[in-house]
Amino acid sequence: MRTQARAVVIGGGVIGCSILYHLTKLGWSDVVLLERDELTSGSTWHAAANIHGLHDSANISRLQHYTMRLYDELESETGQSCGVFRPGSLYLAQTENREHQLKLQAAKAKLYGMNFHEISRDEAERLHPLVNFDGIRTIMWEPDGGNVDPSGVTNAYAVGARQRGAEINRFTPVIGTEQQPDGSWIVKTTKGDIHTEWVINAAGLWGREVAKLAGIEVPLQPTEHQYFVTETIAEIDAMDRRLPSVADRDGEYYLRQEGKGLLIGAYEKDMRFWAEDGTPLDFAHDLFPDDLERIEENMMRAIDRVPAVGTAGIKRVINGPMIWSPDSNVILGPVPELKNYFMCGGIIPGFSQSAGMGLMVAQWIIEGEMQYDMFPWDVARFGHWANNPDFVKAKVQDVYAHRFAIHFPNEERAAGRPLRTRPVYEMQKDMGAVFGLNYGWEHPLWFAKEPGTVDTNGFTRQNWWGPVGEECHMLRDRAGIIDISNFAKYRVKGAGAEDWLNAVFANTMPKTVGRSCLTPLIGVRGGIAGDATVTRVAEDEFYVISSGMAERYHKRFFDMVPLPEGTTFESLTDTMCGFNVAGPQSRELLQRLTNTSLGTEDFPFMRSQWIDIAGVRALALRVSFTGDLGWELHCAVEDQKRLYEALLDAGKEFGAGPVGGRALMSLRVEKGYGSWSREYSPEYWPQEVGLERLCKLDKDFLNKAAVEEVLAQEPREQLVLIHIDDAAVKASNADATGGEPIFRDGEGIGRVTSGTYGYTVGMSLALGYVKHGKASPGDCVEVMVLGQPHKGVILSEPPFDPKGEKLRA
Repeated sequence: MRTQARAVVIGGGVIGCSILYHLTKLGWSDVVLLERDELTSGSTWHAAANIHGLHDSANISRLQHYTMRLYDELESETGQSCGVFRPGSLYLAQTENREHQLKLQAAKAKLYGMNFHEISRDEAERLHPLVNFDGIRTIMWEPDGGNVDPSGVTNAYAVGARQRGAEINRFTPVIGTEQQPDGSWIVKTTKGDIHTEWVINAAGLWGREVAKLAGIEVPLQPTEHQYFVTETIAEIDAMDRRLPSVADRDGEYYLRQEGKGLLIGAYEKDMRFWAEDGTPLDFAHDLFPDDLERIEENMMRAIDRVPAVGTAGIKRVINGPMIWSPDSNVILGPVPELKNYFMCGGIIPGFSQSAGMGLMVAQWIIEGEMQYDMFPWDVARFGHWANNPDFVKAKVQDVYAHRFAIHFPNEERAAGRPLRTRPVYEMQKDMGAVFGLNYGWEHPLWFAKEPGTVDTNGFTRQNWWGPVGEECHMLRDRAGIIDISNFAKYRVKGAGAEDWLNAVFANTMPKTVGRSCLTPLIGVRGGIAGDATVTRVAEDEFYVISSGMAERYHKRFFDMVPLPEGTTFESLTDTMCGFNVAGPQSRELLQRLTNTSLGTEDFPFMRSQWIDIAGVRALALRVSFTGDLGWELHCAVEDQKRLYEALLDAGKEFGAGPVGGRALMSLRVEKGYGSWSREYSPEYWPQEVGLERLCKLDKDFLNKAAVEEVLAQEPREQLVLIHIDDAAVKASNADATGGEPIFRDGEGIGRVTSGTYGYTVGMSLALGYVKHGKASPGDCVEVMVLGQPHKGVILSEPPFDPKGEKLRA
């Protein structure tokens, strides 16, 4: 066994072997995989191993299509069969919402050149004569769908990795991972130690246990999962072809051919946790006792759809473990608190995503960043708060039982909540606040007239649409008070604070106390990794505000630049709260509560002061994400309730009140403002987003060379604002929400990143990217809202306050 390696992969399932293979494919041959038992032990060997290309996320769809294509290449490259069957997949919609989902996916497939389209019932019956299509509204066809052999795929990755120089050690348990002073690692095994630059935890069911060896916790929880295979079915035995799989997700089961019978699996409501206190170390190719009664309701729905299932005997039952994250997405990425420790765990559709996941891991480790923005998979989306066992179990139970449920735009799930709240939470709750979850924090999305109201969900306008409009009009006409406590807040202090911030961010830091600047944070490939407002509050002190959900993600970038001696960096997110008071009467409202002059000359735009307001010491910033006149007020957490009560009380005179996050979304889109994880991501270059003027190339900063390289090129696409045709929106009762393709003259030219109704400008609006040179202001396009073409026109300027006169008033 090698004693030195550039990377050690822990775990010999399909994901670990894919990571090993892709590390070698990208040029690293000095890599080792360690498996405590045999390859495929744990969850891999008993997987149903279905493969499909389409996903609600465009980037995950890209990775799934890459995975499906790679299986053929693997077979020819290695000579190892992957057991690939591609009889196609039928996707069925029993409900209107499922129909909307499938039609939107079909529109995305057309945009990205993927094969997924609607077919008639006659064609579907020809493809799968055993299915009863009664009650089905829409049928989609994916010709490349199917399944693979779990052991074949895993071993193909292993063979391919070995051919490029990798070493695989089976029956080699890892018993320790110890970080060295230089950031490298000693991986201790029962057969000796390996000194390595990178540790990659792909240990699957044992991901928690391996993480603990490095002193970290990860929010993962195993469950039982069952499927069964029928005896031979005469109709299938008589066929000379393989039947397509059936995705009847409204029925909450999956079904495909296995041998001359059918395989049926289910995600039942009466689910079972397993190994809550740790996965047994002697578990390998084991299964649990059958318990088909738990999935009886799902089985009956499958029998209704495919009657032959009901007359066939059961050949075997598989009841095995799977390990889940709180949102059912993979937990992937370098652990921000450790150097060179990579997590990859909680994978559910492993055989649809294995190659894409392996490629992303290899790119991140070798090249420093992935080619796609995969924040929905990033380990950094969860903070330490997510390791609460009750939260993890509640979330896993919810995502397991709703595995095939539609994840609607703007949907919030209540399981495991509330977890983290601010002092005003109960007060807001009594005021009718309907809350969202942001990095563990509860924050108001909108305010209902009746406390206890909850969201309805769907692709069309829901119960919050009207009240959110009232909040928008209140703020634009008078004033509104928005809780912005979930923003990430940092203090950088010391003689080297200015130099450090200039070395991190692309813009030049303010030279004068009381001034603020907007600045991009540049990614490894030259894209927009983040954006921040930086305010100089003292000669040696700066206050930084950025995306709350990205706090742990951005830690990676901050840690890339060493702090000068005597300079400190501190997160204030837990200890500071904030409110944005905005609207044409916001100055008068706030002036009632402070002796500090808020006049235009005394307190101009992009300035800040520490002020006393309603007896509370607060940092007041003359900025507003609404695009309207306004201030942000940041105070100590213990003063939040006092300040909120004073603001609401003073607001009564002006007809002002609380405003939630959904109204803020509408207001900022009216102004054409982008936001992180939607318009801003490492995939987008500064000149594509309109932030190139904030990249000051006359100084050094993080990843400057990369951004110089991309700024020297023509933009690939441009961020645009689209007004969607009023008649089309009225007919569908739906606005764009994000992800909808944009077409022009039948050609796919882009996609929506943020969509909403602009209540105060009377327009249904969509922010999105279109290919450079394919469309300009004034051009007509089609936005595929609900998967159907909605005419729209690209605007030349934002419809609200295009010259910024109200913002700077």
